[in-house]
Amino acid sequence: MIGLCSLVISWIPWQAPSVGQNTLPFSTELVTFKPYAKNPVFKGTGDNTWDQKIRERGFILREGNTYHLWYTGYQTTGEQTKYLGYATSGDGLTWTRSKANPIYNQGWVEDMSVVKSGDTYYMFAEGKDDIAHLLTSTDRVHWQEQGELDIRLTNGQPISKGPYGTPAVIKEGETWYLFYERKDQAVWLATSTDLKIWTNVQDDPVLDRGPDEYDRYAVAMNQVIRYKGLFYAYYHASAFADWHEWSMNVAVSKDLIHWEKYSKNPILTGNKSSGIVVNDGKRFRLYTMHPEVNVFLAK
Repeated sequence: MIGLCSLVISWIPWQAPSVGQNTLPFSTELVTFKPYAKNPVFKGTGDNTWDQKIRERGFILREGNTYHLWYTGYQTTGEQTKYLGYATSGDGLTWTRSKANPIYNQGWVEDMSVVKSGDTYYMFAEGKDDIAHLLTSTDRVHWQEQGELDIRLTNGQPISKGPYGTPAVIKEGETWYLFYERKDQAVWLATSTDLKIWTNVQDDPVLDRGPDEYDRYAVAMNQVIRYKGLFYAYYHASAFADWHEWSMNVAVSKDLIHWEKYSKNPILTGNKSSGIVVNDGKRFRLYTMHPEVNVFLAK
């Protein structure tokens, strides 16, 4: 979620944990990137179309020799409903929009995270009012709404009313791990084995703001990957109270609960945000999605 909200959510106050050199490794190929010379590689049409502009986190999966991009499109006039679009590419640089676009227009879809499990694609996304919901597909194009995510506290009671968005999901074994933010003030973790009930692993955040300036005012998780026995999280953050600028950052964990921020964060600045990494078969690429798609190549 990148936007101001007047609703007040209770969260753990910003604190200044100890800082210093990283105790866990950060692989160079996951934190050091250079911009592609022909950025941006994808953006809104700029014309009077449903995807005049794009926004927030899209998501890319590379399968075989094809890159699959899901994105959020909207118009700057009228109701500005956010619809789901789809594009494909053979190289991840030149994209072709689907003729079926928008591929889902029965409701609000933005800030999505896509996980393939078996023959099914699971899309966790924000809906209207920044409430996370789930859609499923078997062909990447036709999606079925599965409803809002039911997130519970550790005692089984529902979390407090209000927005819960920017869902970032990873599946380990038979367990699904959901990272979500509330008003971009911190990130919580909930798990599920049936995709019906999600239960917090703890009722305190697993990723909070600070202590440095770059993420003092906002944090939201974009993606979590497993690499060389560790988990790496890509998150966007703001050093400004009015959120006028965002950066991309990385954290590492052994258990998905305790996270150590990269001592050289941010890895990208200048409103290059809502980023995810994709392995192109030779190296990692970092795609930032908001307000257009730019790609950065591992050095």
